[in-house]
Amino acid sequence: MSKLESETETKLSMKELAQRFENLAHDVFGSCYQSSESRSFTLLIRKSPVWGATTCLQMGTAADARLFFSHDGVQSLLSQIWWGDMRRSTEVWRLLLTFFCPVLCYTGLISYREEEEQKEEEEHRGGDFTHSTYGTTVFSFSDIKHMGGPGGAADVLTLCSPGVRRRSAPAKRPFIISRWRQFWLAPVTSFLGNVLMYFLFLLLFAYVLLADFQAPPPAGPALSEYILYFWVFTIVCEEIRVTFLVGSLSLRQRLRSYWQDVWNKCDLTAIVLFIVGLTYRMFSWSFDAGRALLCVDYMVFTLRLIHIFAIHRQLGPKIIIVGKMMKDIFFFLFFLGVWLMAYGVANQALIYSYDPRPDRIFRRVFYRPYLHIFGQIPVEEIDVGKQWDMECTSNITEIEGGAEPCRNQYGNWLVVILLVIYLLVTNILLINLLIAMFSHTFSKVQENSDVYWKFQRYKLIVEYHSRPSLAPPFIILSHLHLFIKRHIRRVPSVKVHHFVLELKGKAANRLMTWENIQKENFLSAQSKLQRGSDSERLKRMSVKVDTVLKQVSASRDYEHRLRALENQMEYCSSAMSWVVDTLVQSNMAKPSRDPPTFRESFAGSTTSN
Repeated sequence: MSKLESETETKLSMKELAQRFENLAHDVFGSCYQSSESRSFTLLIRKSPVWGATTCLQMGTAADARLFFSHDGVQSLLSQIWWGDMRRSTEVWRLLLTFFCPVLCYTGLISYREEEEQKEEEEHRGGDFTHSTYGTTVFSFSDIKHMGGPGGAADVLTLCSPGVRRRSAPAKRPFIISRWRQFWLAPVTSFLGNVLMYFLFLLLFAYVLLADFQAPPPAGPALSEYILYFWVFTIVCEEIRVTFLVGSLSLRQRLRSYWQDVWNKCDLTAIVLFIVGLTYRMFSWSFDAGRALLCVDYMVFTLRLIHIFAIHRQLGPKIIIVGKMMKDIFFFLFFLGVWLMAYGVANQALIYSYDPRPDRIFRRVFYRPYLHIFGQIPVEEIDVGKQWDMECTSNITEIEGGAEPCRNQYGNWLVVILLVIYLLVTNILLINLLIAMFSHTFSKVQENSDVYWKFQRYKLIVEYHSRPSLAPPFIILSHLHLFIKRHIRRVPSVKVHHFVLELKGKAANRLMTWENIQKENFLSAQSKLQRGSDSERLKRMSVKVDTVLKQVSASRDYEHRLRALENQMEYCSSAMSWVVDTLVQSNMAKPSRDPPTFRESFAGSTTSN
């Protein structure tokens, strides 16, 4: 929602709130993952009926929740999807060797997870499921391959129900077919196949441009060039399938999602350049222009290799850093362009009083000042006071005809000063500014490079998970197979359940109950941790100190009151003693028969008073 907000303050507050909820999602999922791995996986791929039948992974992708995707539980699910039925500990060289020699998939060279699953099933059968809230998750082809037959969603619920044995497939495939599908339907196999075939595509493209680019029809193109055309055609077919035929979004949402990806823009640019270059190449009048466009297009196709290596743990973060630095270069080029234009126009006007040819103006205003930054300074143009052996003319007619104009010697001193200032600003100020920007970007991204890489890894896994097992140009066979299977035989896709799973009835209720239990456990643990934290201890200590201070102040008030009462008592006792002495003296002065005692005198005086 923050992406749709226009006000800056509201957008920032919404981003802060989104970051808070992302942290909560990360922590709650961590609690779920510690409790049960399979159930936490199901939480990630379960359709949410509240949020438009979307999943947690889809919402995290839309919200750009990199921290959530960096969780070990999310990455563990992605690794299992990436490797399919093969073990994650399988070496890459084994996959490459099996890719070139497919028969090896039936040997022990590739290890599968069947033995682990059998052990888990035996443990589940021997265990007590009466208190289980959910069963196993669905993430591999072996778990869902039987869902394509009759039963459909009911089979999914059967898989998800606790204590219920899986329904057997309508017809169990032979070992040869099942093992073949286990190897070739894994996304990692599709990725390696696409990488190898893409290298062959670049080699073929380079061979056509360098050694076999023949003249326009009817003399050309050659056979290798026709193969290249067909290869690009299969790439275009795959782009169309991914953009318009995969997913349940509307056409507008698909186009928007496609355009938001930088690499999709790169693919679209490469395809458009290839089509335009191919069109120009077919005519004699535009043959050279078409070849030039195809050469530029080869560069774009080659740069596409950067995206392929994003799956690598060491190269992936570096690719992200390079992408961030490209933005810094655009800011640098803006400042550099200002100085190039300022110096180039002034330099050209001072050295040449009249030179109307646009090609020479462009070279001397932009191209040569740019080369000055790297030390290529033509002394014969700057120091015009010396006599150089060059033919020139001051005739306007000859200059307009293409002759070299003579240089003006009047402003030579000013040209040298401008050159010094230009080199000072560009070579020292702007270049060091660019280096500082690169250093800042590198240090900023390097701290969170692992988080960025894991988020990028998810996108790459989703991309190759939806791709057919065959790579271009053989992908056309997969397209024909998918067309017959989806549109003629009307067989639904079962591979989609790796990332999207729909639960209904008791299975959904049990899963939500378990999720709520984990949420409450997490909140209680957080509250305990918060109470036991240092800040809470300091707060409690400050409260106790305040209470003690209040008690001390109250005791001081009591002490002052007691002292005042003591003073009053002393005053009263002294007054009473004075009164008694006075009465005694007055009684002694009167004659009496029998002198009264002290008690009688005191009693008599009290009665009279």
